[in-house]
Amino acid sequence: MAKRAAVPAGPLGDDFSFVSPVAKYVLFFFNLLFWVISMVMVAVGVYARLLKHAEAAMACLAVDPAILLIVVGVLTFLITFCGCIGSLRENICLLQMFSVCLTIIFLLQLAAGVLGFVFSDKARGKVSEIINGAIVHYRDDLDLQNLIDFGQKEMMGGPAGCCGGVSYKDWSQNMYFNCTATNPSRERCSVPFSCCLHDTDQAVINTMCGHGMQARGYLEASAFIHTNGCIDKLVNWTHSNLFLLGGITLGLALPQLVGIVLARLLINQIRDQIKLQLYNQQHRADPW
Repeated sequence: MAKRAAVPAGPLGDDFSFVSPVAKYVLFFFNLLFWVISMVMVAVGVYARLLKHAEAAMACLAVDPAILLIVVGVLTFLITFCGCIGSLRENICLLQMFSVCLTIIFLLQLAAGVLGFVFSDKARGKVSEIINGAIVHYRDDLDLQNLIDFGQKEMMGGPAGCCGGVSYKDWSQNMYFNCTATNPSRERCSVPFSCCLHDTDQAVINTMCGHGMQARGYLEASAFIHTNGCIDKLVNWTHSNLFLLGGITLGLALPQLVGIVLARLLINQIRDQIKLQLYNQQHRADPW
């Protein structure tokens, strides 16, 4: 009986790899970029946090932009670390963690968008709660103060401007601007200067223009400050810029989807490569 011819080690050569270098290194540099960005975010957040007084930091912990920056930066750092090392070392476990985390974040963003649209009244109430909390701690945190001033002048109101949550009298929630007769503050019944109507021809900004405005009626105060609250302005701006918000949302979601697809693709390729190596080893051990 004639001997059987020896079969090759496998249908594919030992130098062949199912793992695509393009998918591997695109995913690596993609994560490396956001890894560096996350470290910068954490560094900026920690630096801003250390500059603040401990008592002020504890007082407005829930609305501190520095804390938000640190939390987002740390989460981004951990997730992109898994993506970076997982793709570079072809580690299935790290890549699966990266893919699952991105999927969860994407689904949470999608759920938040849907729930915010369906339960718009509750979302409005939550926004109102956040704004009121920020008003209470306006003088406790310089970063928060600058953020609110920017929002009242530019971000929320645009050219029309806004003041407070529902109206300019919401500033009475702040201990310095409180309009009760027992308040000893020199800013009693006032509003921040960011609420004021600004004349473009005015060379010097009068930072005391909001003094005593809460004690005036809407019509009288409207000659000097913005009397409408920022919540309605924000809602109207949202309705007027749905396409812009949709584009921003898509811009945030697209990198996540790309990361998920590349991670799943690389995981499948690594598994195929492992199967090929096992197949080759089996045929080397049993060449007949």
